[in-house]
Amino acid sequence: MIYKDFQDLHLSALGLGAMRLPAAGENFSEIDEAAAEKMVAYAMEHGINYYDTAWGYHDGHSETVIGRILSKYSRDSYYLATKFPGYDLSNMDKVETIFEQQLKKCKTDYFDFYLFHNVCEMNIDAYLDSKYGIFDYLMKQKENGRIRHLGFSAHGDCSIMKRFLDAYGEQMEFAQIQLNWIDWTFQNAKEKASLLNERHIPIWVMEPLRGGKLASLSEEASTQLHTLRPDEDMPAWAFRFLQGIDGVTMILSGMSDLKQVQDNIKTFETDRPLNQQEQTTLLNIAHQMIQNILPCTACRYCTAHCPKGLDIPSLLSLYNEHCFTGGGFIAPMALMAVPKEKHPSACIGCRSCEAVCPQQIKISEAMADFDAKLQNASF
Repeated sequence: MIYKDFQDLHLSALGLGAMRLPAAGENFSEIDEAAAEKMVAYAMEHGINYYDTAWGYHDGHSETVIGRILSKYSRDSYYLATKFPGYDLSNMDKVETIFEQQLKKCKTDYFDFYLFHNVCEMNIDAYLDSKYGIFDYLMKQKENGRIRHLGFSAHGDCSIMKRFLDAYGEQMEFAQIQLNWIDWTFQNAKEKASLLNERHIPIWVMEPLRGGKLASLSEEASTQLHTLRPDEDMPAWAFRFLQGIDGVTMILSGMSDLKQVQDNIKTFETDRPLNQQEQTTLLNIAHQMIQNILPCTACRYCTAHCPKGLDIPSLLSLYNEHCFTGGGFIAPMALMAVPKEKHPSACIGCRSCEAVCPQQIKISEAMADFDAKLQNASF
């Protein structure tokens, strides 16, 4: 395992993210705890010492499961990170209540790393509003030793990050951004990384595989990359890209099964950043891929806010596929197994989902467009 120095700590370069733990069934919120425990056991045995969870992951169950699993290990054998759920504005006046519950759910007396979650256009004003006392409360917890290191995650654009950093930057020890070879230009990750490097803030990476989308590429793209590195699989390319980015200290991967843990750990046995030709080839592939896709990462914050109970990430995935292929049979065929009341046509355009979307996707417009495309489909 590669390790990175952060202040006086020795962190595994790969961290286990607990946003996509194995599900016990079709219900995403029900985690297969036995399978998750095997994943953590393998990770611990092979050098991963950083574990990342959050209030909203798996509809609120991730912290509890991770807490139970990690409580079986010595507290000084791992680093635990979680976050204040500011992606939901209704939480802004509940920082103390939520923090105390998080400690209990995670079965710990302190968090090694704690983040302002998802700083973005939707919540920047609230995060900076002193009436909520979020910053003051978290700083107090740090002074009391219940937070060892304080940082933030961000999905907003650079102007939003700058506002946050102008207010709290001197106290931010690390920053977590969505960084991968698709988003290097698509979501201005290059500019965000430069901003953090300018301010000497270590970079934590989330969505290195874009919710799994970068784990499997077209045959043409795969052939191009295989020619350059015959011994690397597609997920490894995403990690190798990040190994060459200045300032990157922690790379989080939301692993869903034991094989993913094993494969990713094998990749992180070596540090093999891409050379210029390899990086150029990868970014050229990215340019071709991002023409018509929506940046949904299947975080599922939206689903809890949909009054119609739509499986929005699945619908957006089908929408992207439908748009990318210019129609075809896959999306209509998949929807044949979905009740009519759960189709894109059921969206009432209330935009409640958009209020909590980290990617700021105009979901209601996508649903309307998807429905129109399906109505015109010949399948």
